[in-house]
Amino acid sequence: MLKMTRGAVALAAASAIVLAGCSSSGSDDEPTTDSTAGGGEPTAEAQAEDITLWLMGTDTPDTLIDYLKTEYADVNGGELTVEQIGWGDAISSLTTALPDSENTPDVTEVGNTQSATFTTVGAFMDITDMYDELGGDSLIQGFVEAGSVGEQRLALPYYFGSRMVWYRKDLYEQGGVEVPTDLAEVTEVNASLMDDGVGGFYVPGQSWRDGISWIFANGGDIATYDGSEWTATLSSPESITGMEQWQELFMETSVAQVTDDDSTAYEAINDGFLPGTPAATTMAPNWAYWSLGDIAENDEGEPVATWNEEKFGAYALPGVDGGVAPVFAGGSNIGISASTQHPEGAKTLMRIIFSEEYQTMLAENGLGPANLDYADTYAEVAAMGDIALTAAENAKLTPAAPGWAAIEEAKIMEQYFAAVAEGGDVADLAVEYDDQINALING
Repeated sequence: MLKMTRGAVALAAASAIVLAGCSSSGSDDEPTTDSTAGGGEPTAEAQAEDITLWLMGTDTPDTLIDYLKTEYADVNGGELTVEQIGWGDAISSLTTALPDSENTPDVTEVGNTQSATFTTVGAFMDITDMYDELGGDSLIQGFVEAGSVGEQRLALPYYFGSRMVWYRKDLYEQGGVEVPTDLAEVTEVNASLMDDGVGGFYVPGQSWRDGISWIFANGGDIATYDGSEWTATLSSPESITGMEQWQELFMETSVAQVTDDDSTAYEAINDGFLPGTPAATTMAPNWAYWSLGDIAENDEGEPVATWNEEKFGAYALPGVDGGVAPVFAGGSNIGISASTQHPEGAKTLMRIIFSEEYQTMLAENGLGPANLDYADTYAEVAAMGDIALTAAENAKLTPAAPGWAAIEEAKIMEQYFAAVAEGGDVADLAVEYDDQINALING
């Protein structure tokens, strides 16, 4: 997800002082409403409230945005304004706006790895009392944890995506290999293809969001929390084993470069993407589906990919002993600004977002619903939804630490993976990069 400079983290922390003085119960001259989702006119006692929702990027389709506006007007009587903020501007925009009660979005989306940057400084309203009403334990729990501070629920899941392995069925057949059933076989299968000149695994050297799956699969982690502070654990025996396996994968199978990152992986198995040995395998989120396939020009003369199920396929990354490996989950959280002057309107919008109707609409549009009670719909209608759901149910997130955004901004993980990909000693590098993480992770 997106990054935040260390200075921005400091600004966010300073903003907590401002936030503490911004009551989440609304200003004295702002009436509130006790309306709830479900349609119909607001009650006679309720007062319509105009509120603002910030959505990041363009992941939420226009049809869903229109639904939110219409449903909110029906339930609350007020107007919902939706602003789409570019992912590249998300952190700076939220850092500036959230503490400002006059300009804050009432409800906002935030990247799952960004959540702790704001929850730990009090930027989101405590909605623990709404947790069960909004889905409770049916919500995807990794995202719930990312948006929580202790037992306080502050930012809940909005949608999820899952990393999976994409492959060329025709190249696997040509090379005489099958889909691997455990993590070691992932390397063996792709090394065989590479040795035969059929294809390789597109493993970008800086793609840590994919590579940490090897750490997770071996029982390791990036960092752990002891109740008072976070401590980096790249140098744990489990994490080192995982990174040594990933290093072997890169050395023996990769057709990508050390300097490549995960932004280059989406189209890697398409014909013509690489000169020389093609990529038979890549790893990317489920929405990479729309970038993969046979390339042809559309009516506007633009090259587009059309999925060819005879030629392309996907599978969940297998674990060390089979099954499914934990992978990094993409997606977002959503919460109410602690500075909102319209808490009841904001709560009404949250009820609409977590309603069966809207969760089903997310699923039907290929976005993993926050509430896994509606995941069957996602598995049925989303591209590769059944595989994506399997991967998501085993997914993990980065540490929910106040300094994590600063670590991403400093590109520490990219540097670590690149150093390992270059053939460095994993144990020595792990200690070096643990020190760098520890310098930032607690904010």
